[in-house]
Amino acid sequence: MSNEQEEEFSEEMGIDLEKGSEPAAILVGVYSGGSKKSLCEEHLDELENLADTFGVPVAAKFHCSLRKIDASTYIQKGKLEEIREKIQETQANLVIFDEEISPGQQRNLEKILKVSVMDRTELILEIFAQRAQTKEAHLQIEMARTRYEFPRLKRLWSHFSRQRASGGYLRGEGEQQIEIDKRLLQRKIDRLTSELREVKRTREVQRSARLRSGIPTFAIIGYTNAGKSTLLNALTEAEVFVEDKLFATLDPTTRKFTLPNNQEVLLTDTVGFIRNLPHTLIAAFKSTLESALHDDVLLHLIDASHPSAEEHALATFDLLKELDIHEEALITVLNKADLCADPAMIDRLRHRYPKTVVISALQQTGFDDLVARMVQELAERRQEIKLKIPQSEYALVTELRREGRVLYEEYEENDVIIRAEVPITLLHRLDPYRHE
Repeated sequence: MSNEQEEEFSEEMGIDLEKGSEPAAILVGVYSGGSKKSLCEEHLDELENLADTFGVPVAAKFHCSLRKIDASTYIQKGKLEEIREKIQETQANLVIFDEEISPGQQRNLEKILKVSVMDRTELILEIFAQRAQTKEAHLQIEMARTRYEFPRLKRLWSHFSRQRASGGYLRGEGEQQIEIDKRLLQRKIDRLTSELREVKRTREVQRSARLRSGIPTFAIIGYTNAGKSTLLNALTEAEVFVEDKLFATLDPTTRKFTLPNNQEVLLTDTVGFIRNLPHTLIAAFKSTLESALHDDVLLHLIDASHPSAEEHALATFDLLKELDIHEEALITVLNKADLCADPAMIDRLRHRYPKTVVISALQQTGFDDLVARMVQELAERRQEIKLKIPQSEYALVTELRREGRVLYEEYEENDVIIRAEVPITLLHRLDPYRHE
């Protein structure tokens, strides 16, 4: 597949709004007997924020009570008629479902509603594509979008037909061309897979270099728009881009910070998490996330002012489990606590997550407690030790440089005398070499 062909596919994989029209969306969420309408409303509020981040105003919202999913259109025909009337009334040209819909349902809905239809997954993919800055992020997002669109080629062809009926592709070219396109897209996936392997290797080299430096690392993680970049800027006096939008940060940013005990650490800002983050994105961004999430300590930032703060925390932990990260590596940081309308929720979060500090990154309050907790966490996870290692086992010295911090080193006949700060997980292996 040529670069020109791939670029053409990438352009067409975006949403298909009528040319010359101002975008406006209708949002659709569902709830059933086991769920609450209020939760559906909260989820649609988040979907509206996503639409705003994408640059599309919302014309209306529908909360649909659903007993059974319709195999062809997801929701029942009566509700579809209401949505179609609202489209005519508001001149909306996009319908966004909060739930993931199948390729067939998406095609059928577009035929009935006569406007573009997308689901939450596709919207998030489009936002990531909008906001990527680095080559690495572009590669990861292009892989995620390609995997998402692969089973949706029939829908893409219906768009091609409308856009190019005057010349080029015609609706009747159909199935044969779809098979050709599947092969072309598979080649594209293979190429992106190869390039992402290189990205992973680069990440591993960068991580090894950080480990060799012996500088402990903290990754700031959390639900999107929790204030991660604001915290990084406040602690390090950096100038990381901050915007009151979802997914303002996609590319990890690392800055140095000095703790009160004069120990230098690295702080990394990461891409925000979100409820039901598309699996194609998790897979594509795995190397970036793993690089950050396997640092010494994670600062899990929670927006304590958000009414769904507890749900956001659980969504973050669900993703951490997928990446095999455990709670023991976390310090929970309740941000925007000064804006919290429900003090009882802060108490519940404190009880649920024992290693918790309360701050306001914007007002820079609670920072003394935060950095004290960071110092304590490093002290609990690392221990200073003096060792006498035979030069014949110098590979162990190399490992100490990689995994810990060498504070002192001298050679004594055939041995190396070392004083080092090492992770407690290595202590049992080092016991035979202890030197008083």
